[in-house]
Amino acid sequence: MAYTVLARKYRSRTFDEIVGQDAAATTLRNAVLSGRIHHGYLFTGTRGVGKTSMARILAKSLNCLSVDAPTPNPCCKCESCRLIAEGEDIDVVEIDAASNTGVDNIRDLRSNAVYRPARSRFKIYIIDEVHMLSLGAFNALLKTLEEPPPHVKFILATTEAHRVPATIQSRCQRYDFRSIGADTIVTKLREILTAENVQAADAVLRRVARLAAGSMRDALSLLDQLMAFGGASLTLELVDEVLPAPHDELVCDLVQCVSGQDVAGALDRVDRCLNSGHTVDRLCDGLIEHLRNLMVLRVCGAGTDLVDVPSQVLEQLVKQSAAFDAATYVYMISLCEEVRRAVKGSRSGRALLEAAVVRLASAQQFSDVQSILAVLRGSEASVGAKKKVDRPATPAPESRVVPPRTEPANVRPPAIQKAAESEVRPVGAVSSTGAVSTADMQKVMADPLVRRALELTGGSLTRVRVAAPARPGAGG
Repeated sequence: MAYTVLARKYRSRTFDEIVGQDAAATTLRNAVLSGRIHHGYLFTGTRGVGKTSMARILAKSLNCLSVDAPTPNPCCKCESCRLIAEGEDIDVVEIDAASNTGVDNIRDLRSNAVYRPARSRFKIYIIDEVHMLSLGAFNALLKTLEEPPPHVKFILATTEAHRVPATIQSRCQRYDFRSIGADTIVTKLREILTAENVQAADAVLRRVARLAAGSMRDALSLLDQLMAFGGASLTLELVDEVLPAPHDELVCDLVQCVSGQDVAGALDRVDRCLNSGHTVDRLCDGLIEHLRNLMVLRVCGAGTDLVDVPSQVLEQLVKQSAAFDAATYVYMISLCEEVRRAVKGSRSGRALLEAAVVRLASAQQFSDVQSILAVLRGSEASVGAKKKVDRPATPAPESRVVPPRTEPANVRPPAIQKAAESEVRPVGAVSSTGAVSTADMQKVMADPLVRRALELTGGSLTRVRVAAPARPGAGG
């Protein structure tokens, strides 16, 4: 007998067995129970979270032959339920939109939809990866999806809801399937291992759940791989040989080395990440996401809902977020984004990434402009206060009688004006050559008014113009 992989062997058969999608399962169950069954459904979410399983369960609930009406609890034993579970029922048509993208395929669907089902209550079309349909195919499906025959139901599934036209989405009930939490995956894996008589350490299941990244199918595929290698006993040493360390663990270690300015250790983590199968741009994406989580935790605290990580990882991230301030995280994220864009068009992507990591390891030496200005202001204030205490008192200039000012409002400032007046202050006779003697210069410099003007303006005296002596008999 052919071996059945765990992902198929333990596929959910009823609404009660659905893992991690309680809201969608409860809504669909109540819709079937109350008879409020829509003609079109759109299931969106990442891979392996139960979209196709939910579509088959809904089809079984509508067409189960053990009861006379749709039931939220299909028997899973009648011919209709068995064939739907295997994907072979003639009244439940599963279409892979990736292989049937054209208008002709949708035209065939429309022409067959008018015929009533062979033995079931409804003819159900399950279109997987519906976003792969061409624009013409979507337009051909539009009218039938809006007003199908009473016996026809559509269930559309996609991993990229943004690529499904809004006209299609508006004609369906949309259900968003969330990524399954690591704790939920561990619980389900423990049940499956118990049924398979396999022993496994908790650390093994935790590693598998984190590598699955929210996908139940991926977790079962990894568990299948481990069981093929280790048999009935799964240890952490075995996992280290077969499965790589989770990407988030490697990135966390990388950031830890960066925060400790351990350049050699950071480059070693980069090498481990790349050797484990991660590309340079994917490593940049993971680094950006990790730094973003640290920034949000640093700004908003551990109680924020903006960071979606497993509970056992959150405590470690909170401690790590204290390594840098928010401004440094902004700088680091910007640098990683520049590298991510650059490596796409470069043949030296690894060198660019390693250069960025070396630079990040020096990020603690960088500060934002506001912090630098604050430090400078504080230093300037302390130096000014010290000078004010240590500076001797400046002697007051000689008192002089200053006549009232009659100059216009646009004259020069008093200090500059007094300095200019000092240039023509009579200090002695002019020599025949017009030169000023050293004694005259010393006499000018000894004037308290000149010294005060030079102090206020920060200038220096370079020349003195000496006025000629008054002529005898001249007035004034």
